[in-house]
Amino acid sequence: MKTFFSALKDFLWRSRRRRVTVSISTIAIFVLVLAWVHEVRMILRQPITSWTEDVSADCAVSLTGGPQRVREGLDLLSRHSVQKLIVSGVHAQSSLRDIFPLLPYYGSLREQDVILERRSQTTFGNAQQTLPLVEALRCRDLVLITSRLHMRRALATFKAEFPKDFPLIVRAVPAINEPPGSDEIAWESLKSLFYSAWAY
Repeated sequence: MKTFFSALKDFLWRSRRRRVTVSISTIAIFVLVLAWVHEVRMILRQPITSWTEDVSADCAVSLTGGPQRVREGLDLLSRHSVQKLIVSGVHAQSSLRDIFPLLPYYGSLREQDVILERRSQTTFGNAQQTLPLVEALRCRDLVLITSRLHMRRALATFKAEFPKDFPLIVRAVPAINEPPGSDEIAWESLKSLFYSAWAY
């Protein structure tokens, strides 16, 4: 009889523990889904500012990942809205002409005012590798150029790496596909959630 009651007690205890585990897992999944939906909304709230706002600063940084980002930085440089342009995340073997074939059409632009940062491969790396260049160039403020879809994560990462009082000016350009597809939005929001856990 004791064996039966012991077995019943063990069964009920295991069932209760299983229900608790399932409940905790369900709550965790629900919280993650809510966080993901919030992240999607915040990403899509970012307007395209390159069409609507004029900016000026000592320096700008274009994050690689789309030709329109580099072009926007070179446009600012050629208009003398910035004095120096950092292009962050350039392939080790690439030249400025490789990443931007239209360069010859920017007649008055001086190539020595464009600094190619070749070490970074991620958004976190972009921020880490840009900071010492900004300090070496003695930039007092910085225009951050990337796509609208990427801007939320990029800005938060740069704010985490740069001094708290350093002025960062947002310059969001259209994504390669504008409006971006649902798969691109979902992937960017997942990366943003991941970054928020450790990078900023």
